[in-house]
Amino acid sequence: MLIYNVTAKVTWAIHEKWMQWMKEKHIPEVMATGCFTGNQVLRLLETDEAEGPTYAIQYRAEKMEDYQEYISTHAPAFRKELTERWGDNFIAFRSLMEVVG
Repeated sequence: MLIYNVTAKVTWAIHEKWMQWMKEKHIPEVMATGCFTGNQVLRLLETDEAEGPTYAIQYRAEKMEDYQEYISTHAPAFRKELTERWGDNFIAFRSLMEVVG
C-alpha cells in the first residue's frame, strides 16, 4: 500500500475556511477520482505555528498505477484550483511513502 502525503502550512487568516473547503470539497473530489481507497487529515504538533498551522493530508492507494493515474490525470487541475483559490496563503509539499509493516 502507498501513502500519498500532502503537507500544507496555512496562514491563520484562512486556516478555518481552508480546512472546511478541504473536508467538504477538495478531499471528496480527490476521492471521487477512484485512485485512492481512503484518507486522513492530521495536524502537525510541536511545530512553529507563528504564521499558521501545518496539516498533513494522506491518501491511501493500493498500487503504484493508481497513484500514477492520479498524478498524471487529476493532480494538475487540483493543484491549479488550490493555487487560484488560496494564492500564497499556503505552501505545500508532497511525498509518496510505502507501507512496509
